[in-house]
Amino acid sequence: MRVSTRRDLERAEHERLSPDATFSDRSLGRLRAEPEDALRTCFQCDRDRILHSKSFRRLAHKTQVFLAPEGDHYRTRLIHTLEVAQVARSIARPLGLNEDLTEAVALGHDLGHTPFGHVGERALSFAISRHRQARGELSSGPRPFAHNEQGARIVELLERDGSGLNLTREVVDGIRNHTGGARALTPEGRVVALADRIAYVCHDIDDAERAGILCEDGLPAAPRVVLGASSSERIETMVRDVVAVSERTGDVAMSPAVRDAMMSLRAFLFENLYSAGDGKWEEPKAYAMLVELFDHFVAHPDEVPSEYRLHDDPIDVQVADFVSGMTDRYAVRVYEDLKVPKSWRAR
Repeated sequence: MRVSTRRDLERAEHERLSPDATFSDRSLGRLRAEPEDALRTCFQCDRDRILHSKSFRRLAHKTQVFLAPEGDHYRTRLIHTLEVAQVARSIARPLGLNEDLTEAVALGHDLGHTPFGHVGERALSFAISRHRQARGELSSGPRPFAHNEQGARIVELLERDGSGLNLTREVVDGIRNHTGGARALTPEGRVVALADRIAYVCHDIDDAERAGILCEDGLPAAPRVVLGASSSERIETMVRDVVAVSERTGDVAMSPAVRDAMMSLRAFLFENLYSAGDGKWEEPKAYAMLVELFDHFVAHPDEVPSEYRLHDDPIDVQVADFVSGMTDRYAVRVYEDLKVPKSWRAR
């Protein structure tokens, strides 16, 4: 049985991938130099490090759209991440891009997400801003907590007991720049940014239909004409469009018609699902709870676990690291321990 070494895999990339791909043996390298793996390329190592990280496992119990859903078939942040990886590979493969890099970025893109989805992100941004303003430290600029920046911080600094995963610069860049109008350095990172949007627009509709909040016929008609009348049809339309347009233009992109249709559906979801509707009625409680947790640990820094106090960061950063890393159910349990009185028992 013949064994393929890392060097064999690197040579094979040059034989089968597009000249526009990011080649493993031309990586910009890691933050800290380390010996190369004998059997895996640098991007394969990164993928495996992310997959085996604590922050990746916690995604299984973090909200995608619905807070702590009771049904077995609603998506969690982990399922969304796996679906993004699948969509991204479906785009990268026919374009001849590096699937290992694509998968590594996709698996890591949401590591920095808070409990309770985007409402948690908003709660921590508010709590941090209020804390800094009270200390006269607030400056103009982007909001103080963003899950993409936190994801980069996790892999660079927080994982592995404060040493980070030491990923390649291409993977960290893809995690940091997958959202918010940013542009990833590599075409593989840009594929993940599009795949993320494709996945959540299509699959969040699927979950909302399962919950009885939306129905297919209630979606806006114009984007359905362009994209299709089911989640699977819409994904296929958008994947094929990205492949065709990217091949023609030499950059990762969608056609204007398909992009406009996707953004129209996204706007509809923000109006009827993400920001309002029956799926959101518990969000104010989650928001208030996370703000209270932040305030409590800022006031009691000795209660922040030691793994978040390994570096010389301000207390609000340490607390944000701790609270943002919580799963939904762990956040609730910590809050109950701190705030909910328990029955007295004789000792």
